[in-house]
Amino acid sequence: MKKVLIYNEFYHERQNDNQASKVYPDGIHIALKQALCDEFSVETVTLETVNEITEEKLQNTDVLLWWGHMKHQEVPDEVAVLVQQAVLEGMGLVVLHSGHHSKPFKLLMGTNCNLTWRENGDRELLWVCKPSHPIAKDLGRFVVIDNEETYGEPFSIPEPQELVFIGSFEGGEVIRSGCCYKRENGRIFYFQPGHETYPVYYNPEIIKIIKNAINWAAPDYRVKMGCPHVKKPLED
Repeated sequence: MKKVLIYNEFYHERQNDNQASKVYPDGIHIALKQALCDEFSVETVTLETVNEITEEKLQNTDVLLWWGHMKHQEVPDEVAVLVQQAVLEGMGLVVLHSGHHSKPFKLLMGTNCNLTWRENGDRELLWVCKPSHPIAKDLGRFVVIDNEETYGEPFSIPEPQELVFIGSFEGGEVIRSGCCYKRENGRIFYFQPGHETYPVYYNPEIIKIIKNAINWAAPDYRVKMGCPHVKKPLED
């Protein structure tokens, strides 16, 4: 059984006057864990326990899911570097929604990962633009998300190595919503839906995509990278 670690900031859900506390009363990480634990071994970490993300913990994680929003800068730099190195060695990373501004994702992308946004609760159509991709398995032409925070281009990320989804919003914006990358031995999937005030993570098709992404990102080869000094030539 694949081992999944979920990081969730767990800030919005604890604000009593915030809609997030009503939608995800136990936290986004718990909603995701409950949705995924039928197929995966799942553990969770929040910002309060972020120092539990150690090198040893990451070595025993197949895929890390990362959800953050308001508290990106409070994640210690050393934790972000540990995540980056684990991905380079082969661990999978699935970055959710506002995690595009997380320290690990920006380290791995090498850009500021900025985009445009607004909060009007628009309907989003998540278009499948690569139906043959494993992450799009068992989906139709598109997924309907009744309400979502609107993201839009330009999205300052490197050109995706594979683009699986494009999101279109009723206000007119579009965003590259499902982006695949390979960094050394590790696979990375950025997945845009999942604002904290809307029940996106209760949508069975969204959970299907996340499960597919975990299976796609899980390592089939993993090794600690080094830079060895070879003193002798291979051939005289």
